Amino acid sequence: MTSFFELLKTRRSIRKYLPKAVEQEKIVQITNAALMSPASKRSNPWEFIVIQDKETLVKLSESRPHGSQFLADSPLGIVVTADTTKSDVWMEDASIASIIMQLEAQDLGLGSCWVQVYGRQKDENMTTESYIRKSLNIPENYSVLSIISIGYPDEQRKAYEENKLPTHKIHFDKF
Repeated sequence: MTSFFELLKTRRSIRKYLPKAVEQEKIVQITNAALMSPASKRSNPWEFIVIQDKETLVKLSESRPHGSQFLADSPLGIVVTADTTKSDVWMEDASIASIIMQLEAQDLGLGSCWVQVYGRQKDENMTTESYIRKSLNIPENYSVLSIISIGYPDEQRKAYEENKLPTHKIHFDKF
């Protein structure tokens, strides 16, 4: 069994995937992990849209001029949304759920990559969020934070080396 620390060391952003579908039981495990994510006052403002349809993944890959194109070749994307009327810290709650999904995917032998949606532009006339909201019929009271791309890795990334961590960023008692 892999330790949590080892999981953190080896989880890296993967943007190239084998042309192999993610099994339904793994998708259920990843989404169940997200549903167990901590949320402020258990408001659970997050909701997730599981995308396996190739056409939809291609459409999502066009949501930004840079940083989303690899979704076209991803076997799975999970759009992370949150009902902004349920919590004033929906962004933090949705962020926690996003990383929980990535860690669960890593634990299952899958790769993943976070695609930032919130605060990004599709082009000069439309935000990435508006494009995705329109494409997936997401209600107006929901914001879209991210898309988590998931699949079997078709690239290798080196694990973090502990001796190269920026430990100067750790402060004790005072900054």
